[in-house]
Amino acid sequence: MSGQRGSRQVYLGTVPWEEALRRWLAALGDVCALRTGSETIPVVEALGRVTSESVRAARSVPHYNAAAMDGIATKSSLTFGASETRPVRLRLGDAVSDRVEAVEVDTGDPLPAGCDCVIMAEEVHYPDGGTDAGNGEGGSHSGAERVAEIIEPAVPWQNVRQVGEDIVAGEILLTAGRVLRPEDLGALLASGVTSVAVRKRPVVAVLPTGDEIVPAEADPAAGKIPEFNSAMVAGLVSQWGGRAVVMPPCADDPEAISAGIERGAERADVIAVIAGSSAGRGDFTAVALSRAGDIVVHGVAIKPGKPVMLGIAHGIPALGLPGYPVSCYIASRMFLKPLVYLCQGLATPGTVRVRAALSRRTVSQAGVDEYVRVKVGRVGDRLVATPIARGAGLVTSLVRADGVVLVPRFREGYEEGASVEVDLLRPVEDIENSVVVIGSHDVALDVLGEMLSSRHPGHSLSSAHAGSVAGLVALKRGEAHASGTHLLDPATGDYNVPYVKQIMPGKDVRLVTVAHRLQGFIVRPGNPLGIRGFADLARSGVTFVNRQRGAGTRLLLDHYLRLEGIDPASVNGYEREEFTHMAVAAAVAAGTADVGLGILAAARAMRLDFVPVCEERYELAIPGEYLDVPAVRLVLGIVESDGFKKAVESLGGYDTRETGRIRRV
Repeated sequence: MSGQRGSRQVYLGTVPWEEALRRWLAALGDVCALRTGSETIPVVEALGRVTSESVRAARSVPHYNAAAMDGIATKSSLTFGASETRPVRLRLGDAVSDRVEAVEVDTGDPLPAGCDCVIMAEEVHYPDGGTDAGNGEGGSHSGAERVAEIIEPAVPWQNVRQVGEDIVAGEILLTAGRVLRPEDLGALLASGVTSVAVRKRPVVAVLPTGDEIVPAEADPAAGKIPEFNSAMVAGLVSQWGGRAVVMPPCADDPEAISAGIERGAERADVIAVIAGSSAGRGDFTAVALSRAGDIVVHGVAIKPGKPVMLGIAHGIPALGLPGYPVSCYIASRMFLKPLVYLCQGLATPGTVRVRAALSRRTVSQAGVDEYVRVKVGRVGDRLVATPIARGAGLVTSLVRADGVVLVPRFREGYEEGASVEVDLLRPVEDIENSVVVIGSHDVALDVLGEMLSSRHPGHSLSSAHAGSVAGLVALKRGEAHASGTHLLDPATGDYNVPYVKQIMPGKDVRLVTVAHRLQGFIVRPGNPLGIRGFADLARSGVTFVNRQRGAGTRLLLDHYLRLEGIDPASVNGYEREEFTHMAVAAAVAAGTADVGLGILAAARAMRLDFVPVCEERYELAIPGEYLDVPAVRLVLGIVESDGFKKAVESLGGYDTRETGRIRRV
């Protein structure tokens, strides 16, 4: 380790992202050519590349007068006067001459010499036997001759593709700065252009740093993190038309990082250093970039992504990207993306934006632009956006997100129901074909979503884990098509029906049984603490992990604690909340909790032991008005299928005896 560990770097400032980008690009314009050079490549390899100069056609298209139809070619003057009462007969042969007046041609054939039109085959009649003794004006021919009869006159160049009709040799076919599409490649080759000058792909050297990172294929020990940010950044660069070179990781040492930056600058047009951009004791990217050039901006008023650095290193653009994956992603999109496009001489393309109603109140820190990941789907006649986990280290939030909502720095958030603008991360068609489910989490929903997407491409299940009660409330507000729910009513022993009646009185709702499932204690292998019942949760030395308020599992826990007279305050960990069964199991597997209440499938997935407590009914609550939504009907069809039942049963802890049954509330 470097002797400099222990000192802290401080931000040069936190400026609005627009101002940060302006300052950086202005500084870059003074010291380096932002546009990469040109290279000539075969047209067949040029898809997606950007032309560096105008391209002129090498030949005309077509380069000969060509028949545009199957039929006969002739002189238009020979057809004048043709009508149904006075048809014109034309002698056929291989070439127009004194005795041949028409030639049979197929589409694309060269127009025979002496001809200036083509009469389509559907308008040509061949007299019986293909011979005749005279023409339409009473003349006669000696011997058997093939003739064609027409009843309408032709005009000059009828059904003929003339030379240069499509492209004229020497004309500008494509201008500079054109992103080449498949149809562009076809036009180039058709006009005789087989190679094209394009801008070189901007090369971005991606340098991951950190003592804690290990190769992604390794089995990391505690404190070690698989290195995956570089693959994400490299993929983004490729999407934007650039080429990424991923450098070997550097340790948290200013000398090593400086050497890595120097090596990257020798191979690339841009250098992006991942991690070490914050103000921690082991963050040395600022030191290394300062040695290599100049830091123009350190700290931008965005969340996540605040510690980003923008500068110049060894005469090329340089970025210091935050190490948290969401921060790294957001910063890359905001600062690396426009640079990669600028290097290609292109404007940064805009994102597809839609307006949606925010399903719940979202609070944000004033003074920073916060980017909130959301799930989006059409429910009824409006789009609904549901915020999901906001942590900068939650890479799954990027995987699950359908879009991003900007909370501007002059606001402190949005109220529930607010109309917000969403930058979509998925095609709008996918959003329109999503079934929105807000409520209790269950692994069976993952199976359902997978089957929906695989059996019906273009459709998806958009699931947000909010708990059973919150899901029913969202359903009441028209923010979801369905809600996963498993709420036990202690008074009746029934599941879900009393809660639906209470939260959605008078509304026609159907409860679709997904499965009966086992709830129980998730414990470490061998159950070392001997957890057998709820009284064990209050024992000294036992640490519990709970579900969030409003979750059906949380209500089930509270029910049993009341039955056994156990004060929740006596349960160590009662206030610790997780939003999914898998998160509860992960906490037990990691050793941060000894026990949690959850489903058998989650325990099995994490190779943990399970102590059953009860069986419960897990259902999808669906308002009757959504039963005719095509995507919802597809979901119901899957739930009723034998394939779904078998897949769910294989998870363990599920009984599908009533799967697909519909109860009307």
